[in-house]
Amino acid sequence: MTDFAPSLNDYPYQVALTSRLEDNDENGYINNVTFYSFFDTAVSRFLKAHCPNSAQLSKITTYVVSSQCQYISPAAYPEAIFVGVRVVKIGRSSVTYGLSVYAGESQRRVAHGQFVHVYVDKTTDNAVPIPADVKEALGSKMEEF
Repeated sequence: MTDFAPSLNDYPYQVALTSRLEDNDENGYINNVTFYSFFDTAVSRFLKAHCPNSAQLSKITTYVVSSQCQYISPAAYPEAIFVGVRVVKIGRSSVTYGLSVYAGESQRRVAHGQFVHVYVDKTTDNAVPIPADVKEALGSKMEEF
């Protein structure tokens, strides 16, 4: 992570989400675990939009092997949520996504983190190379700040 605070427009892919009342904790703010759900939804939509074959790989799946989130400021229902997604690193069998969550009409940055997928053979549970077409699509959205 850097000290640079990107805006939503700095990300090559963005997702708009709706916060829900049940996302709030007893203090009236979106619960920390919900941010991981935002990350997961944003990456899933990114893959569906840019790597349509990745969801149809019959013998391969992805596992989340690492995730992290740093919280910057609180957000609360009924604020709109926006997630920026970029590809940070592509390895032989893994891809690391950089994500930032923005909230409200002003799209203030409320959290940022990383999410790592490993491509795995469904039968053996062993890591496998990222399919070439998926790797190419991921590379087209790779950006460095």
